[in-house]
Amino acid sequence: MIEVVLNDRLGKKVRVKCNEDDTIGDLKKLVAAQTGTRAEKIRIQKWYKVYADHITLSDYEIHDGMGLELYYN
Repeated sequence: MIEVVLNDRLGKKVRVKCNEDDTIGDLKKLVAAQTGTRAEKIRIQKWYKVYADHITLSDYEIHDGMGLELYYN
């Protein structure tokens, strides 16, 4: 299990526990459950790299304690 920190730059930080073999789509569903926002409206990125839903966290080399940016479409 790893913990990923997502910051939406509006004062909300979300800490999500997930597995390294989970996809970005699974991560979006976990974030949606904590924030109350629909998973389709969430975009996860780091700098200018927008993460695709079907790729796993380990493929993107997302590790324990890593911070990502959370945007709402």
